[in-house]
Amino acid sequence: MLNKKFDIIVLGAGAAGLMTALTAAQRNKTVLVLEKSNKAGKKILMSGGGRSNFTNLYVEAENFLSNNPHFCKSALKRYTPDDFIAMVQKHGIDYEEKKHHQLFCINSSKDILNMLIEECTELGVEIHTDAETEKVVKINKEGAEPLYEVTSVFNSKTSTEKTALQCKSLVVATGALSIPTLGGSGFGYELAKEFKLPLVPRRASLVPFMFSDEIKGLCERLTGLSAPVDIISNGMNFSESMLFTHRGLSGPAILQISNYWNPGDEITINLLPEINASEMLLIKKIEDPRTSIKKHLNDLLPKALVLELEEMCWPDYKDHMLAEISKENIQNIGNFLNAWSLKPAATEGYRTAEVTLGGVDTDVINSKTMETKDHPGLFFVGEVLDVTGHLGGYNFQWAWASGYSAGLVV
Repeated sequence: MLNKKFDIIVLGAGAAGLMTALTAAQRNKTVLVLEKSNKAGKKILMSGGGRSNFTNLYVEAENFLSNNPHFCKSALKRYTPDDFIAMVQKHGIDYEEKKHHQLFCINSSKDILNMLIEECTELGVEIHTDAETEKVVKINKEGAEPLYEVTSVFNSKTSTEKTALQCKSLVVATGALSIPTLGGSGFGYELAKEFKLPLVPRRASLVPFMFSDEIKGLCERLTGLSAPVDIISNGMNFSESMLFTHRGLSGPAILQISNYWNPGDEITINLLPEINASEMLLIKKIEDPRTSIKKHLNDLLPKALVLELEEMCWPDYKDHMLAEISKENIQNIGNFLNAWSLKPAATEGYRTAEVTLGGVDTDVINSKTMETKDHPGLFFVGEVLDVTGHLGGYNFQWAWASGYSAGLVV
């Protein structure tokens, strides 16, 4: 069916795996990519609402979470956003810059995947889907370089074939636990355990919050409504939009802060990030005393949200003029609007998480090459590692950079 020996076998045909493959093939290496799902790059296809937020113009180590915050620096410096943009431009892909310097395809995320597949095809990379890896064994023959034997099951509509393959370098680009319907799995972690590599605890990342108290009902009633907010948890602050869903809260602000939230923690939401609400309402009390709180908030927030907040926070004053509300009570209402404290019950978990926080401990990985320090020829790239980016194209840039760094040396 296919050759049994390759210079490099890449497990996973996602962003990091394809980048590793095409970079290695540029060095005239024979490369096989094995993808367990029925299509390469499923996560690329769904990213950015189908238009792929493929990188960010400004990428720094501070945009990433890791037990070793310095680990990502070398790869990010070696392969920059400009490098990936150059490939995008070479293929004539139309793209645009959105807020926070995020770059998106104008047409479809298919453009990015097709670009990567085309690069791989032109360079002779073999990509096989429906290929599930069952076992990996390191073969150490005396006096020879170690080889890796990969036993995979190749499935088709008409047959199933188990094949043992060998390679000088094995690249683990299997992604992580997030969105299992797109091919995410814990295989990379299990493989790391077999090679006695330490793991940093994993959890869902860039993920919506759920609630079990009265806030759940409020969110259900406001489903689909969004508003710009400042959101704070554990000393981190993001200014983005927040979306109410039938399960709880989502939107960019929530996804960003989920990386820093731990179960039991509160989040603090500033519904009027550019305004001191207490001062504003007290000024209105003087200038326009016969108006209500609702009248002024309706100009600043969605009306449906104002009605819900009114019932929850100041029901006794909803029919009162500002002149009839004490300065102290107005200040309390203003403080609430600028610092609404909520305690999520949980996140939605891996089912909807964009990425997985944690992973293979970077202490055992060479930051310049992505090779394991104790197992020559074994590489880990992309999301499977303990490197997690903020929302905004950073996780793709890590995939490109780590894949490129490995591809230069495998």
